[in-house]
Amino acid sequence: MAAQTINSASDAAGLAALISRASEQAGAEKRGLPPVEKWNPPFCGDIDMEIRADGTWFYMGTPIGRAPLVRLFSTVLRKDEDGKTYLVTPVEKVGIEVVDAPFLAVEMQATQREGDRILTFRTNVGDVVEAGAEHPLRFAIAGENRELKPYLLVRGRLEALVSRPVMYDLVELGETIVVDGVPMFSVRSGGKVFPVMPESELDALSR
Repeated sequence: MAAQTINSASDAAGLAALISRASEQAGAEKRGLPPVEKWNPPFCGDIDMEIRADGTWFYMGTPIGRAPLVRLFSTVLRKDEDGKTYLVTPVEKVGIEVVDAPFLAVEMQATQREGDRILTFRTNVGDVVEAGAEHPLRFAIAGENRELKPYLLVRGRLEALVSRPVMYDLVELGETIVVDGVPMFSVRSGGKVFPVMPESELDALSR
């Protein structure tokens, strides 16, 4: 039988208390995200929750099918200096597993502002972020196939992996810019230059 998504209160019984506390806090912060960086609750252990590389959230091996619930959890995510990602409320902190990045950038718009290109991204959980000094892009080469993986800093230490279709649009905007004396294939946004790789490596990657 195919795995069922978590769509009812009974399916998510193990999360009920956490959802309630997070909901109360989110309601109190209607004009912005909960101030998770200011909270210092006790660590209450890890829970069986995972964010897969494609952005799908799982609880106890079952995908969470309710988008509002995923959005709610995403607002109380925090990545600490230990490199682990947590769900944080004013009264508790629980660890979760993140396979790659907690968010996925699923849309990009390129506009101009005062002569500068502005790249604005939308994540799978509804964040809208302009790449720039406060929200830098970084690029990694991963796997045996040397796959290009762009990441966007969303908030705190939390990043969004740029989805493959959006990555192609992003690379189309690339240009060669000399950085520290080295010609680099780069993209610009918000007056900042974000190097992708040395121009000399670009042909090798595309083969």
